[in-house]
Amino acid sequence: MTNTTILVIGSTGKTGKRVADQLEKRGIDVRHGSRSADIPFDWDDPQTWAASLTAVDKVYITYYPDLAVPGSVDAIRKLTELAEDAGVTRLVLLSGRNEAEAEKAERVVMASGLEWTIVRCAFFAQNFSEGAWLDEVLAGTVSLPVDGVQEPFVDADDIADVAVAALTDDRHVGHLYELTGPRLLSFRDAVAQIGAAAGREISFVSVPIEDYTAMLTEYGLPQDFIWLLNHLFTEVLGSKVQLADGVQRALGREPKDLSDYARDTAATGVWTV
Repeated sequence: MTNTTILVIGSTGKTGKRVADQLEKRGIDVRHGSRSADIPFDWDDPQTWAASLTAVDKVYITYYPDLAVPGSVDAIRKLTELAEDAGVTRLVLLSGRNEAEAEKAERVVMASGLEWTIVRCAFFAQNFSEGAWLDEVLAGTVSLPVDGVQEPFVDADDIADVAVAALTDDRHVGHLYELTGPRLLSFRDAVAQIGAAAGREISFVSVPIEDYTAMLTEYGLPQDFIWLLNHLFTEVLGSKVQLADGVQRALGREPKDLSDYARDTAATGVWTV
């Protein structure tokens, strides 16, 4: 592994930064795939892709903003073609559950002729601490267009552990791992656990999707991001609520529970006001 170079696309993202950190701690040469990297990678600029893939052995692929958005499959197809031309041997794709476009992208990677592993994930627990809902947690009220929907929240640390294993261990080649946490929770219960860990009251409010998207528009969020959230809350969440065993299969251990995530994250002070 000492002569291996791994490109981590999205190395500043929730899972990418964790994957890059783990690989570097192992002494593996990591090429950071981001717009600010020495060799920039930008999903919006395909002209940057070939240079980032040059002299790379393996690639961890996270697509921005999400594989669910239109155009993602064509982008993944072009990237895999460039990767094969560049001599890349293995692709590890971060994917999402219950997303038709994501599954099309998975099939593109599987049919690429390269070694592959698919890491298909549930809703990230870290969305409450590193993503869109951190500000609401800090404000004391999380408003989302869900009510009784349950979700098996998965920890980004578990995702990174599986991705690193897939990048460094041949035993994971040709596997699709579907990752979830160990239990189903409603968003209301998840927020309550975060509040308990943070030591303060954090309320959850269920709002109609129309009101939610109107609020996001008023805040000035980009329309493609608003479309993505609307898709997430109307079509993805709640459509497949069962648990999966991807963490257990890949790592031989149980996944991290949301209560563990809440406790560990609260200890960092990120939810302290």
